[in-house]
Amino acid sequence: MGGRGPSQTGIRVDAARNRNRLLEAALELVAARGADALTMDDLASRARVGKGTVFRRFGSRAGLMQALLDHAERGFQTAYLLGPPPLGPGAPARDRLHAFGLARLAALKVTGELARAADVDPGTRYQHPSRSLARRHLAGLLRLAGPVPDPELAAYQLTAFLDAGLLLHLHGEEGMSLLRLEKGWQELVDAVTRHGSP
Repeated sequence: MGGRGPSQTGIRVDAARNRNRLLEAALELVAARGADALTMDDLASRARVGKGTVFRRFGSRAGLMQALLDHAERGFQTAYLLGPPPLGPGAPARDRLHAFGLARLAALKVTGELARAADVDPGTRYQHPSRSLARRHLAGLLRLAGPVPDPELAAYQLTAFLDAGLLLHLHGEEGMSLLRLEKGWQELVDAVTRHGSP
């Protein structure tokens, strides 16, 4: 009964590899031209596949944007949960809080654009798994940096500062430099944790 055709596992591995190839090509396009300029036609051309393949993988442009954001978020999650300090474990909590926001700001051009483009439903934006994980992570660091009176609420306040739409507005429309935004983030973290140890 022996295995003449490709195994289901092999098919799944190929499908996952092809999906990752499409996502990497899409990230390159977003980095070069911004999320608003990304089209399914451009992605198909860049990845050298048919447009139908792109639609079968992601369903729609909104589906592609969400998949791209999830793909980028997984890399960031690995960095802050398992990567080297100060973003990852091994540094003091306040240093890790500083590093979290600085890493977000450093990736603003790509992940900020994706977050803004994928954020189509204001009713569910705060329930997205990547946002929930980031808030829980920040709340945990705030407890360690403490005493912070309400770490959960403070985590919402910190993530509000890092909202992609706000940061893109401040950097683009208001002309605030990344250096100014980085300083603002560090000052906010220090203010929220001011009763704790440095």
